Amino acid sequence: MTADDLKRPLCFPSQATARRKLGGGPACWSACPASRRCRPSPPLPARAAPPAGPSWKGWKAPPRRRGRDWPKSNRSGDVGTKKKKTVKLFWRELKQTEPPAKCRFGRGTVWASLDKVQVDAGRLEHLFESRAKEMAIAKKAAETKKTEILVLDSKRSNAINIGMTVLPAVHVIKTAILNFDEFAISKEGIEKILSMTPTEEEKRQIQEAQLANPEVPLGPAERFLSSLASVSALTPRLQLWSFKLNYEALEKEIAEPLFDLKLAMEQLAANQTFGRILATLLAIGNFLNGSHAAGFELAYLEKVAEVKDTVHRQSLLHHTCNLITENPPQSSDVYSEIPAVTRSAKVDFELLAENLVQLERRCKASWENLKVVSKHETKSALKNKMADFLKDCTQRIVILKVVHRRVVNRFHSFLLFLGQPAASVRETKVTSFCRIISEFSLEYRTTRERVLMLKRKREKHRERTKTRGKMITEVNAQRRACRSLPHLVLNGAVAFPARRFCGRFCGVSDSSLPAADSASAGRQSPSSSPSSSSPPQDDDAADDIMERLVKSVTRNPSARTSSPKARKRSRLNRKSSKRADDVGQNWEGGRRS
Repeated sequence: MTADDLKRPLCFPSQATARRKLGGGPACWSACPASRRCRPSPPLPARAAPPAGPSWKGWKAPPRRRGRDWPKSNRSGDVGTKKKKTVKLFWRELKQTEPPAKCRFGRGTVWASLDKVQVDAGRLEHLFESRAKEMAIAKKAAETKKTEILVLDSKRSNAINIGMTVLPAVHVIKTAILNFDEFAISKEGIEKILSMTPTEEEKRQIQEAQLANPEVPLGPAERFLSSLASVSALTPRLQLWSFKLNYEALEKEIAEPLFDLKLAMEQLAANQTFGRILATLLAIGNFLNGSHAAGFELAYLEKVAEVKDTVHRQSLLHHTCNLITENPPQSSDVYSEIPAVTRSAKVDFELLAENLVQLERRCKASWENLKVVSKHETKSALKNKMADFLKDCTQRIVILKVVHRRVVNRFHSFLLFLGQPAASVRETKVTSFCRIISEFSLEYRTTRERVLMLKRKREKHRERTKTRGKMITEVNAQRRACRSLPHLVLNGAVAFPARRFCGRFCGVSDSSLPAADSASAGRQSPSSSPSSSSPPQDDDAADDIMERLVKSVTRNPSARTSSPKARKRSRLNRKSSKRADDVGQNWEGGRRS
């Protein structure tokens, strides 16, 4: 097989035989049934030959045309050829593979019914000319041309740029600082600006860079610091402004815990349930220790829940709560009555004292800052306003110090009232003491709820055992009889023995019966005269009531007090005794015979 045979298209065996007979040339193409499929594509046009002569080095062969480069037919409505590269529309072209079908809207698609539109090719080519390379070149030139003065290191510059994102514009910041405008910048914004104030070294570097390159703009971070540096007495202004905005919150953080501590001592001293708990614990402890202690330190309240009995493994707090709930008067859960103690347990009063000292120092520093600002400030109204504010703050801080000292002294006297030794009063911390009381009261509330729940369960169980083994009809009959009896029993309409029996059956005590009748009935003898006896109507009523009671009790033979097990045993005993009697009789008869 030659190389020409390999280039020929494949045919079926019959077609290949016909081609061999015809020599395999162009003649076989007409004889072959698949001549149209087997006919090769026309050859590509040959490359142009290089020009002759010495100029062949600069010659370049033209590109070979592909299928997409062949000239297209000039259809009606087609736009002329473009001379410039334009912007492309990346849409999906519709390909009509099937003949258009008729539908309710018409035959074919909407595109087939559209009219041809003539467009201005030159205008479109001018408007949508592709300028990607030119834009890239212009952008690159702008980047190379754009330069800034960067003096700060990258870490400092990044920190300033991040902080500027939460702040207003630079010119707004400058105006707000000069006028102390709290609506333009918040407290957080003032703290952020204080952390970004320029140092003397940074100011000097920025000024030198500007003098060296006056036409080159500053970077964003350098521009921000330069604007802040132009404000006279920047740091004193910001510190004075920050103190003015934060004073109310700082004073509230000190005053509210002091008021809560004062209220906590009053609530704890007036709580009766807490006093009963201490008394019950003292009584139990004196019995267990075999002593007569007058009291105990309240620090032991932390261990009350850990001490347990050796039988049921219940805590000492559980037994204390049992004793308190069983004995009147009514008690509370303590925890809900002392909310100020719980709030005071969450405050560090040592840190509160330090905050009070720090507040006084900041007030004194604000006076110094106001003196510095007054040298550069021309507005007298602003200076007078800040001076009045600082005077008011000074007076309030003095009052706050007095309140703090008095509340602490009252707490020490309250510890002495609770029996704390005088030597350890000043060493006792307010937070630890309030935490002990708060945790104990919370534990007592949990234990109390558990004790009351067990008590309710026992009462329900006791009520259920009263009617165990009885039918519902019997219980209802007894209840109806009891409803009709009390007024007769209490009014004396029944003779004394029947009244006493009915009263006990219906839940009426003997003490509630009429005293004269009971005394006379007790002294009455069987041989008493008819005049001293009760009227006939009372005897008939008593007989009727007794008969109803006997019927209601003996109506069902299953209501006997003996249990089924006892009845089974009695039957077994009867059978065994009968069998023994039979055996004894048989033995005696055999002996006689």
